[in-house]
Amino acid sequence: MGGMQRNRFFSPLTWPVFSFLVVIAVGAVLLHMPASLQEGQSLSPIDAAFIATSAVCVTGLTPVDISAVLSPAGVMVLLFLVQLGGLGVMTYTSIIFLLWRNHVPFTSREAVSQALLGDDFNLKGFLLQVLALVFSIELVTGLLLYWHDPVFFHPISAAFHAVSAFCNAGFSLSPNSLMNFRDDVTVNCIITASVFLGSIGFGVLREALGIISGGRMGIPVRRFSRFSRLVLKTTVFLIVVGAALGFVIEFWRVGNEQALGDGFDLALTAFFQAAVARTAGFNTVNMSSLSEATLLVLMALMFVGGGPGSCAGGIKVVTFRVLVGYIAAQFRGDRQIVLEGRGVPAENVSRALTLFFFYSMLVGFSTFLLSITEYGILHGTGVEGPSFLRILFEEVSALGTVGLSMNLTPELSAEGKGVIIVNMFAGRVGLLSLLMAVQSLQPRKAYTVAETQLPIG
Repeated sequence: MGGMQRNRFFSPLTWPVFSFLVVIAVGAVLLHMPASLQEGQSLSPIDAAFIATSAVCVTGLTPVDISAVLSPAGVMVLLFLVQLGGLGVMTYTSIIFLLWRNHVPFTSREAVSQALLGDDFNLKGFLLQVLALVFSIELVTGLLLYWHDPVFFHPISAAFHAVSAFCNAGFSLSPNSLMNFRDDVTVNCIITASVFLGSIGFGVLREALGIISGGRMGIPVRRFSRFSRLVLKTTVFLIVVGAALGFVIEFWRVGNEQALGDGFDLALTAFFQAAVARTAGFNTVNMSSLSEATLLVLMALMFVGGGPGSCAGGIKVVTFRVLVGYIAAQFRGDRQIVLEGRGVPAENVSRALTLFFFYSMLVGFSTFLLSITEYGILHGTGVEGPSFLRILFEEVSALGTVGLSMNLTPELSAEGKGVIIVNMFAGRVGLLSLLMAVQSLQPRKAYTVAETQLPIG
């Protein structure tokens, strides 16, 4: 009996949760050590846990200026945590299994398969391809940044920003992120391209590699699969629509030319923020200088996120397409949702609706908690807290593992940081994965109850 309970507790569904928790705990301890801090600087345990969670969950939110607080050793620890989080703790653990035993247990293989692709595949070949692909993209990104500006993007800085971009973390070694490069087309394009590649998913990247190499590398295909086309089309659509809305809103708005630029500069800013807002926390302008309408557009992009099996968070673009198809089918009276020439199974629709409901509920509940913690209600101080929009923006950014902030993160109370930590973890592991992990720990009922119709609406 004890063995069965132990196997249920450490199942393929719970393994990712425990893996992330262990790495976050180790990362927090390492960041809290004096060797990771600049001389004369300190980091509280809650801030160390916050930064470690933000790094492993590739979010990018930070309550302190990491360039001023962390030593070179601390920056390397942070870089390592971001890389671990981007590739996934499960992937690294499986590689260790491969090196130690030359094969991976079935339970581990199942967990990796569910997390990355959901299909059966050769794990060793897959992991090697993923590592080669990821490190190659990060190497090219780092070299391009270094060649363009070797002063700011010195070797360590170039490597840090390359990993942070591809892993969709959004950490920067500058206290104002990339605001110094707002009008730099080259840096904007390099970072955007790397973030885009990191957000579309390993499966899509492997198909692209197969097409480009003529089948010699990646997946030997001649054209993108329906899944990849769905991801790419939806991703491009969201970026274009988000950038267009942001540009139009801020172009019509008076008095923001100095903060956001005008004409081409404004278009570049709108494009960059729309591309990275879906998943990475880089910013070339102060978020507080954007209009509320633009911030709502960015929050919608953060809520959707990137592609399945990628470094991105959010409900994912495929879920978004299924939800849009579901609404369209309801208006047309169709029984079936058709995407890219194929019908969507009812189980997929149910999962998409469940995920959307959970995300929305968690955003609402966490915003409610932050409205309590940040106004001094718990301690009876009655301080004047941040605006509702700043709280909501921070919450959506944390759950979507994006990392954009209206300068609220350093002002958060210890309780508020705890709420954000939980959201970053839930957003990275995935709400459905957490739900399935909890369900796997519960005994199954051997009976059902009689049903009755209820009036809805």
